[in-house]
Amino acid sequence: MSFEYTPPKYAQLIAELERRIDSGEYPPGSLLPSEHQLMAEFAMARPTVVKALGVLRDQGWIVTHQGKGRFVRGRPAIPTGQQVRAGRELLDRREVQASSRLLTAGEVEAPNRIAAYLGIKAKSSVVLRRTLVEHDNEPTEISSTWLPVEVAQGTALVESEELKQGVRRYVEAAAGTALDHIIEHITARNPTKEECTLLAVKSSAALLTVYAVACDATGKPWVVVESLLPGDRHELEDAYPIR
Repeated sequence: MSFEYTPPKYAQLIAELERRIDSGEYPPGSLLPSEHQLMAEFAMARPTVVKALGVLRDQGWIVTHQGKGRFVRGRPAIPTGQQVRAGRELLDRREVQASSRLLTAGEVEAPNRIAAYLGIKAKSSVVLRRTLVEHDNEPTEISSTWLPVEVAQGTALVESEELKQGVRRYVEAAAGTALDHIIEHITARNPTKEECTLLAVKSSAALLTVYAVACDATGKPWVVVESLLPGDRHELEDAYPIR
């Protein structure tokens, strides 16, 4: 059976802008086309263009000067740890900025894997926040945040309103400690019946699951952020120095 993969629109825009910067069409120091110009040229919605530009900024391709626009920096050096990695992006993502719909906010029984990641007893109660993320009106991700009840109680994390800050801010304030590092686990599986409906995929589809376990400096885990991604709509990439 033949298989064709079409990257999401924002990823296509990222690739084209990177190509133009690499080729010298957009030389270092030059002003990047505005959001409206890119929307018109590529026939894309503003959220798609903004997401692509945000990735390019975070990766070091461009820089934003308030009131002046976005300027080209050129091909970035190999990431040295300052690049926004997947787990950190999940922790810092604000629900009010994402094209998302809150599905769940409340206490549930922790699945075995989540209980193990949080270092709690199996079937303990945890707080779950689950959102469906969309781009260009297409479901692209189910994002779930799992927290110990004592961390989430009394905070916006248990409310059915979209979070105005990233999860990390709420967790650090409630725990009274800074999150120091993230341990990522990546697995693949088939979707459940509910996930088939939410993501508009078949039961035979391959889903990538990224678990980001955020810990303090002592190694104590405080929160798990899970990102469920249809394999035909996402590509995971990382780069790091070998010495």
